[in-house]
Amino acid sequence: MRTTGRWRQVRERRRGRPLRERWRGLSRRRRITAITAITAILLVGALLLPVAGTGAALRLEAAGTPSPLARSRNHDAVWLGHAWVDGRKGPADLAALPQLVRGGIRDLYVHAGPLSDDGSLPASRYPQAGTLIEAVHRELPGVRVQAWLGDLVAPEEPTGLHLDQPAVRQRITDSARQVLDAGFDGVHFDLEPVHSDSAGFLTLLDQVHALTAARGVPLSVAAPQIDPLPSLHAVASAVTGHPKWWSQAYFGQVARRVEQVAVMSYDTAMPLPSLYTGYVAQQTTLALEVTPPGVDLLMGLPAYDADQFGHRGSAETVPAAVRGVRLALGRHAAGRQAFGVALYADFSATAADWATYRQDWCQVP
Repeated sequence: MRTTGRWRQVRERRRGRPLRERWRGLSRRRRITAITAITAILLVGALLLPVAGTGAALRLEAAGTPSPLARSRNHDAVWLGHAWVDGRKGPADLAALPQLVRGGIRDLYVHAGPLSDDGSLPASRYPQAGTLIEAVHRELPGVRVQAWLGDLVAPEEPTGLHLDQPAVRQRITDSARQVLDAGFDGVHFDLEPVHSDSAGFLTLLDQVHALTAARGVPLSVAAPQIDPLPSLHAVASAVTGHPKWWSQAYFGQVARRVEQVAVMSYDTAMPLPSLYTGYVAQQTTLALEVTPPGVDLLMGLPAYDADQFGHRGSAETVPAAVRGVRLALGRHAAGRQAFGVALYADFSATAADWATYRQDWCQVP
């Protein structure tokens, strides 16, 4: 819309008035609008400063040369899809499995679920588990086949698992007993999203650990990332309702209740490989600080390519993740043996992903 001569004159007169006088001339509504806009600008500025500082910090984390001591301890793992136990994988796949997982793999997290929303697990979901377990024990001595049990968790998913209910926790414990009776070498939980202060989840781990310890097999969990900034999990949960991170203290509480904790160190929204490397190095450091020396700490490797909100395939790569893991391990715990990486997942990993894992982490062809 063109400005008329009359309004142009009004604007010129206003420009010549002192700022305080011009402010007093505004209506109450316009003052509130102006204050809101100024506040928003200041808040954005306040947020951008720490973000810029965080970016610089992550680049520093990604700098340097990894220690030659920061290599596989043969405590690594891989998540295997449901096709291995529902009949879609046949004899040819079983025959090729030893070559596929060569390197430092000690644990196979095989998807035997999902759990039903009440915590139960129909045995019909893993009809070929016995065949897989027998083949692994025969062809890969020392490698353990753990039952990967997952489901969505309430309250974020209203129909999901209510971990605060004793009956649900008991049915999950019974499901863990069921897969161990079927021959699995351990139980691996991937329950999402668990809030950082969930007492029900800790109680569940205590219950199931009593069972797995009596059987002499490991209990492991897939864990969210740790707060990269103080109390970020609380802020994110309050704003979005989604618990993206755990506090470092809660992560330590979980780690003390299991034999293995595998950090899902992907879907980070990092836009560049260097920033993702620094972020993984930071996450590895935070996890090392609170994971007991005798508990296996595994850092997840994103062996999948996707471009979506929260994940850039060009940035979150296996080479970038391995470099971040090696940098942190060499700096802070080069002598630690209870440590490894976990590839997610066999159904999405490329030959290049496996090659990077073997060459950069295991130093095998």
